[in-house]
Amino acid sequence: ADGITVNAYCPGVVGTDMWVEIDKRFAELTGAAEGETYDKFVGGIALGRAETPEDVAGFVSYLAGTDADYMTGQAGLIDGGLVYR
Repeated sequence: ADGITVNAYCPGVVGTDMWVEIDKRFAELTGAAEGETYDKFVGGIALGRAETPEDVAGFVSYLAGTDADYMTGQAGLIDGGLVYR
């Protein structure tokens, strides 16, 4: 009634220092070589590359703008096609 919308964004593999740390911890837990887990996940992305912070920012900007005024209660999966395969 107050025009407040609530949505979420669900990023995939974003090429940032956070994924460097995730990859490092996977290596410690599984014995995989460092970089192997990251490469495995990125290799499964339909668009063929890791996401950038700018990719995430573009979608978040859309959600914050007036073009998304009639969108609410949604979780937008922005992962370059990693999950749908």
